[in-house]
Amino acid sequence: MKLNRIARAVLAAAAAAGLVVGVINPAHSAAKTTVSIVQSNALTGLNPSVSEMNLTFNTDVAYLSGIGFTYYNNKAQLVDNKAFGTYSIVSKKPFKVKYTVNPGRVWSDGTAINGIDLLLTHIVSTGSYSEIAGLGDPANSKVTPAFNSLGYGGIYDEHVVGLPILSPDKMSVTVEYDTQVPDWRLLSPGPTPVHTLVLMAEGKKKLGTIAENNAARERFYKYFQNYDKANLTKIGKIWSEDYNINKVDASTNPLLLVGNGPFIVKSAVPNGAVTMVRNPKYNSGPKVKSLQTVVFKVIGDGTAAAQALKNGEVDVYAGQPTADAVAQLKAMAPAVKVIGGDQAVYEHIDLRVGPAYGTQDSYTGPFAGMSQQAIDLRTAFLLAYPREEIMEKIVKPINASAQLMNSLMVFNSEPSYKDIIAKSGVSKFTAGTQADRTSKALALVKKYYPSAAAGSGSVKVRLLFGNPSNARRVAEAALVKAELAKAGFDVDVTPTSGWSSHIEDSKYDAAFFAWVKSSAVQSGNVGTYETQGNGQGYSNSTIDKIYKDLGSTPYSAAQIKDLFIKVDSELLKDAVTLPIFQHPSANGVNAKLQGVAPSPFSPNLVWNLWDWYFSN
Repeated sequence: MKLNRIARAVLAAAAAAGLVVGVINPAHSAAKTTVSIVQSNALTGLNPSVSEMNLTFNTDVAYLSGIGFTYYNNKAQLVDNKAFGTYSIVSKKPFKVKYTVNPGRVWSDGTAINGIDLLLTHIVSTGSYSEIAGLGDPANSKVTPAFNSLGYGGIYDEHVVGLPILSPDKMSVTVEYDTQVPDWRLLSPGPTPVHTLVLMAEGKKKLGTIAENNAARERFYKYFQNYDKANLTKIGKIWSEDYNINKVDASTNPLLLVGNGPFIVKSAVPNGAVTMVRNPKYNSGPKVKSLQTVVFKVIGDGTAAAQALKNGEVDVYAGQPTADAVAQLKAMAPAVKVIGGDQAVYEHIDLRVGPAYGTQDSYTGPFAGMSQQAIDLRTAFLLAYPREEIMEKIVKPINASAQLMNSLMVFNSEPSYKDIIAKSGVSKFTAGTQADRTSKALALVKKYYPSAAAGSGSVKVRLLFGNPSNARRVAEAALVKAELAKAGFDVDVTPTSGWSSHIEDSKYDAAFFAWVKSSAVQSGNVGTYETQGNGQGYSNSTIDKIYKDLGSTPYSAAQIKDLFIKVDSELLKDAVTLPIFQHPSANGVNAKLQGVAPSPFSPNLVWNLWDWYFSN
């Protein structure tokens, strides 16, 4: 499951706050201070601001490992984290915001946090800085920047002016923007222990002393000020590559594991459990009530996960639920309580158009380019896609009130949804029965493959959908293969382990996975389909302009709705993607575990882990 890149500067800031985790500490043994949580996917890396590590579980771990100026609560409200620091507008013309770290905040290695620790966000979010420093132009598809960040091209990148200014006491940075961006509160820089990056770039493999750490941080500041290509390139390699790990043990470089969050990683087993323990130095956020240890256990099969909850092997079932699993959960009452609803996550099918932006790959499959043939074949694929069958057989048994999602911009529950779908042109993919749509799909395929027929396999399509242990995805893929065959497609649905590293791989023609809505920005999901935001190799100048305008100009709700209609219309006209369903939530929770209150945004479940505790 991949995160939504609707505001890549925001993502970069959040990931910078939690890209690293903490020193290895001994686990506490008290049973009721340890919570075990089911995960359907395994840890693949510690820095979700890099594309191949930009997955939901990775982000959950990063979130618990690092915290900055803000976070979202379960009511989709942005909360100011005053324990860490403060921010305020200090000038409206020009527009300037000052971010201040509270004195006494510390990293898990005991090093005090200051304003220099906020500056990496600028490097990984600003294409012009990368270009000036000789670190690579992020807009050049033939170049991979030294910092291979998802943050480039976002709202921050579009509007920041010059370098952030460090205060004389080094506790604050002031950032200037060329306009009062509507979502300026979301652009707060995430803290990063830059001293660890410097030390690792210098070949260090153990924690430094406080004096060594402070000196390393000062070296980083000089590199930053001077656009020091040589040293920043070394740091960029560490940041982009060294956090790409799925194993943590005594042999792991502890410098990779320094953070300021409430919990820090103790161990991680490839494709298995991740154990996090209390950060004894934590003072950057809300107080932790009583939990000492968090264990994420990978159980891909929903039924098996529910059984583990029943057996007392886990305390929270929070994976991708199956119908059988939900039935099991409900039968466990009163020992287990079920917390359900819809997540801010939507399943969708994306079709390849060309090589992903920023890659040197090529794509020559059946959906390549914007010719009429390519558009027709993509249209045929989406027409025959069995969305209703997926809903009836996979989703509704979990959430009986679930409905098909017909907009890529808003969820069904949002006020503008009905108006958007009435005008977007989505009716092309919803009118009639599935048999009608599949028949139309076959007719389109026959235009270019005259011998095409049900079962002919005339158009070969390779589908990327992920881990074979994810039972729901396997079931979804089987339905897709069967229905698309009726329209002359031969869909290869072989599961791909390590699929996240293949999301931008042109050997795949289609992919279904989920975007997570991670913040309430004015631009909504538009940035997901902006040229630099999608992994499909899709580029649409109309969408690019709308995204840019939404990031720089305050609009009314009616104006935003009209812009969202236009974006949906363009996507549907070009037949590059189609939404399927909003992910149903069915969290089975040990009845003695208190404080669990899922948020609509990422991280959905663990956003307030500090409030969890076991009752007697």
